[in-house]
Amino acid sequence: MSDQPTIVLVHGFWGDAAHWSKVIIELARKGYSAIRAVEMPLTSLADDVERTRRMIAQVDGPVLLVGHSYGGAVITEVGDQPNVVGLVYIAAFAPDAGESPGSITQQQLPAAAANLEPDSDGYLWLKPQAFHESFCQDLGADEALVMAVTQKAPLASTFGDTISAPAWKNKPSWYQISSDDRMIHPRNQQMMAARLNPQKTLTLASSHASLASRAAEVAAFIHEAASATVKG
Repeated sequence: MSDQPTIVLVHGFWGDAAHWSKVIIELARKGYSAIRAVEMPLTSLADDVERTRRMIAQVDGPVLLVGHSYGGAVITEVGDQPNVVGLVYIAAFAPDAGESPGSITQQQLPAAAANLEPDSDGYLWLKPQAFHESFCQDLGADEALVMAVTQKAPLASTFGDTISAPAWKNKPSWYQISSDDRMIHPRNQQMMAARLNPQKTLTLASSHASLASRAAEVAAFIHEAASATVKG
């Protein structure tokens, strides 16, 4: 599959690159060997964009960016790199210029908003005892426990970091909506998906963690996007 783009996976808040583990396996089964997963510091949008930009720069050839949750804001900001051929949003933020994940969240507060709490260092945590019900209610208790204990909290200020020039205005985009999402309100997802004018929208009856609970469908969606970017 040498004609396919390198797939660069970008995680969101309260997780790390390993949140993509099931999708990575599914993509590998489909014949993809050029897969990368960025590990971001979650300290600011600028820091996370720079980390992702450096990974993109290491790829000699086309790149398909895939962002989950806050990772969607990152690919929106960094996706103007010349070798990026498309953007795939998985239950993700896709802000417009001047918008932030926080400002979009305020439009329709999600069910889990009350389960977020900052610590004394300014990091924002999803209460461990509420992680399963908030983030991944369609996963088993054991998997949810591991996600809760290993969650990677962002600096709360990152929520307010705004987009300058959204790449989705110039790059082909795809959007997967999670209709049972308690972290990003489904109405906000529908709004963002609609204004992308996406190549395709996929709605899954899943939690915010669709990349884990519906990995086969998410990987198939990414494969469809990757195939569409190959020039025939």
